Amino acid sequence: MIGAASSPDVATADVAPGAATENFPVALRILPVRYRDALLVIYRVARTIDQLGDAAPGDRVAALTAFRADLHRLRDGGQPSEQVLRDLAPQVTRFALPLQCFDDLIEANLIDQRVTRYADFDALLDYCALSAHPIGRLVLAVFGQSTPARVGWSDSVCAALQVLEHCQDVVEDHAASRVYLPADQLAEAGLTDTTMLRPANTRALRGVVLRQVATARELLDAGTPLVGQLRGWARIAVAGYVAGGLATADAIDHTGGDIVTDAPVKPSRITTLRHGIRLLLTRRA
Repeated sequence: MIGAASSPDVATADVAPGAATENFPVALRILPVRYRDALLVIYRVARTIDQLGDAAPGDRVAALTAFRADLHRLRDGGQPSEQVLRDLAPQVTRFALPLQCFDDLIEANLIDQRVTRYADFDALLDYCALSAHPIGRLVLAVFGQSTPARVGWSDSVCAALQVLEHCQDVVEDHAASRVYLPADQLAEAGLTDTTMLRPANTRALRGVVLRQVATARELLDAGTPLVGQLRGWARIAVAGYVAGGLATADAIDHTGGDIVTDAPVKPSRITTLRHGIRLLLTRRA
């Protein structure tokens, strides 16, 4: 889901309670107000969905289903009851935001209520298609720069960010009985979901984490052409997201994949800025 571990990013802004603890905030202080306001409310809706799926008391499936019904009320031209969706309504009109993206985020959280393990990386990517891809697609919609090719690159970037977040949150997720490290990779390292955090298995777990980080880097590399294809404020914003991912990968690699001792692993602001500047200075494709 949208980040849960702390990490400085390029020119981030606190967008809601807990925003400073987000991996890849979707609002940058330097953006014009019209873009920033739209991204802020998208962020708030996404965080609300996550909170319903992760922390709502009682029946979380019922809570998510009720929120989906309210979203559909907005989609059908009605007045939603949730304030955050009422705040979203004018942005949907202004930027033609695809409401299916929010539906997908809800579906990802519903999956979290019944699926807590993933057999292999392909299964994890299927989950990312619902939990991560929608955010990038909404960002492109806000800037009015969606094309099929750009959406494809964005999906790669967002999947990478999700994989990196899973690496950062291994301990936290395990405490919630969720494991996002592929089961086949754990098995190859001689681990199971019940033994992976034992001190005797630290080295093996590090190997699995580093393997995930390497795959995330491949996804980031595959999506990096997006930065060069964008113009104006969209280019700056997306460069910030990619830079945050690269800096997070660097930080995890720097620990040798030890996401237990140093949890949560945080990228440095300097490293993030360095990657961001490099991306922005790269000649546009």
